Amino acid sequence: MKLLLNLLRIIVGVLFIFSGLVKANDPLGLSYKMEEFFEVLHMTFMSPLSLTYSLVMNTLEIALGAALLLGFSMRLTSTLLLLMIAFFTFLTGYALYSGEIKECGCFGDCIKLTATETFWKDVVLLVMILIIFFYRKRIQPLFGKKLTLVLTLVSVLFAAGLQWYTLSHLPIVDCLGYKVGNNLPEKMKLPPGARPAEYATVLIYEKDGKQQEFTPENYPWSDSTWKFVDRRDKLIREAEGEAPVKDFILTDLDGADQTQAILSEPTPVYLFLVKNVKEAGEGWDAKMHALQEQFKAGKVYIYGVTASSKADISAFTAAHGLQFPFLQMDGTAIKTAGRSNPCLLLLEKGTVKGKWHYNDIP
Repeated sequence: MKLLLNLLRIIVGVLFIFSGLVKANDPLGLSYKMEEFFEVLHMTFMSPLSLTYSLVMNTLEIALGAALLLGFSMRLTSTLLLLMIAFFTFLTGYALYSGEIKECGCFGDCIKLTATETFWKDVVLLVMILIIFFYRKRIQPLFGKKLTLVLTLVSVLFAAGLQWYTLSHLPIVDCLGYKVGNNLPEKMKLPPGARPAEYATVLIYEKDGKQQEFTPENYPWSDSTWKFVDRRDKLIREAEGEAPVKDFILTDLDGADQTQAILSEPTPVYLFLVKNVKEAGEGWDAKMHALQEQFKAGKVYIYGVTASSKADISAFTAAHGLQFPFLQMDGTAIKTAGRSNPCLLLLEKGTVKGKWHYNDIP
């Protein structure tokens, strides 16, 4: 039994630390996934605190994994592990059986798992942690109490410090399609063997107070007593594979598509990504003004990219003295391209040559 407990202790502890580290590398990514869960569960009132929940959850994962390996306060550690894995199993089970969320994000964007893989992974972990919980008294600390406590606290500080760094700069490891070196036109293509989702048109009609769904093939065209209610597209087959870069569509303020012109431009193009101009961070004005001088000299192009309205853009550019044009793009694409608001992206012929948090704009 001792051998089994030590084996489970190592497996669970390492997995929790690894999972926490992957997500701590990009806490904003987990917060966006949490917002998706809150929306599906009709708990959008919790969305404003999604980043806080993300930071706490990542820190807990790393700290509990370390505490388990060290054998720190096994009653508290095993109880918290059990509560956490029960919560994770509920979420992944809901995602799997509801079909409303495709990926749970348990390993962030670096390691993609399907909803099925994630759920059964959590079920196996739940069994392991239950064994650890029931036999927790047999697990002894690796070191003395004081050293074990100090090392556990170090893991908490490390997790907090790592997330502070990534939020103040950018993820240390960029696992998204917009990472430096990627060619965006290539990343916008579907991978080999992929196919798009298939939808069927569903017609909703009403008769004698009852509604019924029909397709154009089985609708009773000869019966004119059916009254039309609605029309919608129903998913009949999930997509298999997807392009790493989605919804990268840049339009000017009049709605004209500028995507291909920018992606094919040989002159360096800076994209100043500001998802929401009202929530933009501060301290970047002088750096952007210096870069703006290069734009005026014809050395580079600069475009602001935002999901905000024309009125908000005008107020924002006036307040910060920005003299380059703004384009609009979907907000989800913007926050995927740059994990800070604002974020600066450098393109040359569609290839990402540089990416900077607003604190690090050169």
